Amino acid sequence: MICNFVVHDKCLKTVVSPCSSIAPTLVKVPVAHCWSEPIHFRRRYCNVCRKKLDDTWALKCEVCEYYVHVDCEDFVVPNCTDNATFVPEKTLPQVIQLHHWREGNLPTNSKCLVDKKTCWTGECLAGLRCEWCGYTVHASCVNRVPTTCTFGLLQPIMLPPTAVSIPRTEVPMEAIIGVQNRRKETLSRESRSISEEFPSTDTKLREVVEEPATRERSRDRDERDEVVKVFDGNSSLRRRMFRLVTVSRSATVSEFLMAAMRAFHLPPLEDAKTYLTDAYSVEETELTDPLPVAKLTRRDGKRPAVFLREQGNDEGCIRVYPSRLGASVTHEQACLPVTSQTTVSNVITMALSKFGLNEAQADDYHLVEVMLDKGVSERVMECVERPWELLKAVARDSVRQMEMTRFYLQLSKDPHGPSIALFVGNLPPNLSQRQYEKILLEFLGGLKYSCIGPIYYEYGSMVITYEDSDLAVRAFYTLRESTHDDKNLLVMLLPNVQHNMIPEGVQPLLVFVNVKSGGCQGLELIHSFRKLLNPYQVFDLDNGGPLPGLYVFRQVKKYKILVCGGDGTIGWVLQCLDNVGQDSECQHPACAIVPLGTGNDLARVLRWGPGYNGGEDPINLLKDVIDAEDIRLDRWTVVFHIDEKVEDKQNQPNSTAGSTSEDNTQIFVMNNYFGIGIEAELCLDFHNAREENPNKFNSRLHNKGVYVKMGLRKMVSRKLCKDLHKEIRLEVDGKHVELPPLEGVIILNILSWGSGANPWGPEKDDQFNKPNHWDGHLEVVGVTGIVHLGQIQSGLRSAIRIAQGGHIRIKLNSELPVQVDGEPWNQAPGEVVVLKSALKATMLKKSKIKRRNTEPSLHGSNGDKEPSES
Repeated sequence: MICNFVVHDKCLKTVVSPCSSIAPTLVKVPVAHCWSEPIHFRRRYCNVCRKKLDDTWALKCEVCEYYVHVDCEDFVVPNCTDNATFVPEKTLPQVIQLHHWREGNLPTNSKCLVDKKTCWTGECLAGLRCEWCGYTVHASCVNRVPTTCTFGLLQPIMLPPTAVSIPRTEVPMEAIIGVQNRRKETLSRESRSISEEFPSTDTKLREVVEEPATRERSRDRDERDEVVKVFDGNSSLRRRMFRLVTVSRSATVSEFLMAAMRAFHLPPLEDAKTYLTDAYSVEETELTDPLPVAKLTRRDGKRPAVFLREQGNDEGCIRVYPSRLGASVTHEQACLPVTSQTTVSNVITMALSKFGLNEAQADDYHLVEVMLDKGVSERVMECVERPWELLKAVARDSVRQMEMTRFYLQLSKDPHGPSIALFVGNLPPNLSQRQYEKILLEFLGGLKYSCIGPIYYEYGSMVITYEDSDLAVRAFYTLRESTHDDKNLLVMLLPNVQHNMIPEGVQPLLVFVNVKSGGCQGLELIHSFRKLLNPYQVFDLDNGGPLPGLYVFRQVKKYKILVCGGDGTIGWVLQCLDNVGQDSECQHPACAIVPLGTGNDLARVLRWGPGYNGGEDPINLLKDVIDAEDIRLDRWTVVFHIDEKVEDKQNQPNSTAGSTSEDNTQIFVMNNYFGIGIEAELCLDFHNAREENPNKFNSRLHNKGVYVKMGLRKMVSRKLCKDLHKEIRLEVDGKHVELPPLEGVIILNILSWGSGANPWGPEKDDQFNKPNHWDGHLEVVGVTGIVHLGQIQSGLRSAIRIAQGGHIRIKLNSELPVQVDGEPWNQAPGEVVVLKSALKATMLKKSKIKRRNTEPSLHGSNGDKEPSES
């Protein structure tokens, strides 16, 4: 009884799940999990002890579907999905992607791929699901599924792990994919000591929480039973960390030993003799008495305690695994006989022979010690070290750690190349390259990078490249701890995407998520997308914005983008695309939207809906992206020029959305609409209120309620924009246009404004053409007041149609509120010109066609792309 696996006698032959005591030893390529903060999960089961997680603190992996009790974290299996498996020696036809099966916690109503019967249950940990393709099967049917994984329905947008490479560094995956992990010990720059068996924070938990409960249960326990503390080595004794086992007073030595080994999830050890010693005796000696429990030393009323020990033999066997040595390796592992005198050099020579690499030079390889306890930590061993002596030393500190230690044969030279790119942000914008280099030099000192660039001047960020991985790691941690102008620097280690390893017909989806949009929905979406896709194609906009992701995908010839956020987030991504497009293979990737903002007007026009509410399965969102059709979006340049007589003290926008020239001309790119007057004034009031209390504006319903309250106040307050038609002069395509009495003017590129209203109104027989967002024309409409504005938003009235055209000039005779795509400010008197931009944008419009049945089968997937809408 180690892992609590329960099975019928008749079903015993169909069991494929390994016991948690041996599961770690079956992992050929260990990959550490990325843990969440401890929270409560409903209707989930622990993948270690197989018990329910309800009402207990538990962790989940941010990348795969692995769940575990906090108390079971010590015994997790490090078998997270390997998301970067590029091997330089392999070409695309040689690559084979295998399924990555995960047991239990299947989606509700999951059906078996083989027999089409339900394989999901809420009663226990049962059924298997591939972490890549999502196919679900009964455990007894898994051997009937083809071994090759095709990524299922998401194959057209999946970034294959074989196309991603990560240089060998000690930087954990959390830091690379940008997981906001508060567990700081995972980002420690030093490898953990072999004695660091348990975190010290768990000590209180074990002593304060477990002990009273155990003492309460012990009152009802038979007097013949004894509760004994078990330490698995010197390390656990120093930290006062132990496991409690209940054994009969009449238990034999072997029964006592098996109970102690089960407590640490250890299988019967083959190559070494395990024994118990009395922890409180004067001289630590092996327990040999036929009835050892009654003879244990008791100190000061404490429970008796024992050590779990390994006999220190002078010889044995170690297992050596090949670490991505290419297709020429003949064995998946080698069991090599060693003695106390065997050195690392001897082991490398024996391993090369065992793996069929007889012509290889031993000097080109090194041996890596890998510890699988509470994650995965690596250390390159010196040639004169003795692996068997190392294991004996580890065993004295922790028998479990000894069992979790293995060795890998690895090329000394990183096959991915030494080049490592670091993204550095949160520096002052619009400095010169020399100034940026001076700032970096102050932080890095002697950790000089190989090159700098590209530099994103207006964002105060850049990419620096190192050719030495050790220098890169030291620079990474140095910059993470640095501040400039009271702001912490943002630093990310970027993965490499090998564009030649992306199959024909695959357009990987680059996902950007604004986790601050839509309450907590953005956070939920990024968790889901990291599990459904390759986490290296999902980026948190809170970590450097869109630029890190665009840099990673710069060499991909064709890809798509999914933006999860509001209209402002979409404009942000499009603006960054404008800045980096000329340096990228794919200059105009098509963009889809998951609307998380308040208005979401562009998303409405492109059929992505008024706002994501968390009700739709994220996988359906991705299927819609696959089926969506490309469509062009006109973009416009808005130029603001202040009259020379106006003093510089006039209030001007302070935003990265626009640029300022030497003659005090400001230039913005408009995607949706541009407003002057009452509508912009209301937008400015809302913007100022949100800037003062940003934490209050975290839901669409609240935001719209604030808009309504502000509108009501405007009805009774002083009207700043009264007689707007007298304060502006309008020209459309070079012709002067007379304006009726107005308080607001709105220039539309899309037929959605103010959270879905259509100011242009329904089609009618007049002198205007039917508008759309790719015809090269803008629509100009007028608003008579705040009541008219409310009627437009409620659909009771339309705005006053004024003009259509491709070149608009507006003269401002006084200071007036304006807004471009929802970004408002008070504009000084001057001239505004709106003209067609040379910048292009390709968007994805959601298809109207209903999705067909996409239930998978062994004979292929029905998830082929639907025909696009004509």
